Amino acid sequence: MKKVLLLGDSIRLGYQPYVQEGLKNEAVVVGPEENGRFAKHTLWGVNLWINELGVPDIVHWNNGLWDLHHEAPMVEALTPLPEYLDQMRRIINELERYGAKIIFATTIPVLPDSIGRSNAEIDLYNQATIELMQTKKIEVNDLNLLVKQGLPDLICEDRLHLTEEGSRLCANQTMEFIRKYL
Repeated sequence: MKKVLLLGDSIRLGYQPYVQEGLKNEAVVVGPEENGRFAKHTLWGVNLWINELGVPDIVHWNNGLWDLHHEAPMVEALTPLPEYLDQMRRIINELERYGAKIIFATTIPVLPDSIGRSNAEIDLYNQATIELMQTKKIEVNDLNLLVKQGLPDLICEDRLHLTEEGSRLCANQTMEFIRKYL
């Protein structure tokens, strides 16, 4: 069976168990126990996690919500867009060295009254990242669009994380993308 590595933040942690269960007879699905947090943390951990979990055939990966956070009184995102894109390029470079098929998942939206993040900024970062992925011929799983269609029912009361229904919905779409390469 092929090995699938799921990387990303707490959104990934929410849908990972459903992907593991849904693909249990088709692939070995693994992911780090820890939250991938912001892109720089994922860049730092990617080779450590692959050494720990094994070289994958397929990688499904997301970052963004941590990078876009504005911790008051900050007025800029934690990771400015040019720096974010540079880190994304570096993560791609690391993943490509293993020869795995890479699928990138867009950053999900937040509820409009969310504190510290805005959907306008999420859309800006997503668009720039999608353009980067297109230049690298990396497929994009648009979880942002999927979740936008179900707002507000798919986001928890914390205005940030997915509800169980949201995690299941994202897992189902993620499995569709992964199955193309099994």
